[in-house]
Amino acid sequence: MIEITRIETNGAPKAVGPYSQGIQINGFIFVSGQLPVDPMTGQQVEKNITVQTDRVIENIRAVLKAAGLDLNHVLRCDVFLKDMNDFKEMNEVYASKFVSDPKPARQAVQVGQLPLDAMIEISCIAYRGS
Repeated sequence: MIEITRIETNGAPKAVGPYSQGIQINGFIFVSGQLPVDPMTGQQVEKNITVQTDRVIENIRAVLKAAGLDLNHVLRCDVFLKDMNDFKEMNEVYASKFVSDPKPARQAVQVGQLPLDAMIEISCIAYRGS
């Protein structure tokens, strides 16, 4: 029987729909798309791509921490940008946070709109290992 464990933390925004902040199965951790919402206030942070990217990655870090992991365990990230013109600034913040070698696999795409009219959302997959 496969055991799926829900990951929840007050260090990241609460799920506002029918999903979990993260789930764990067989050592893999799937972190739901994180928005630039401050978990303490429940409000979106400043409309600035560097500020929003930083907040999103800190939310991911909090979910991973609740699973006993950190950013070094991330295998893949999916980055959703409202405007691909923000790629360079997002990438600078991203590179400062994901410092492991090798870096996670990644895709970055521009989307029509994100929840809360956010500028960025990132989801990831991490692995606990043995």
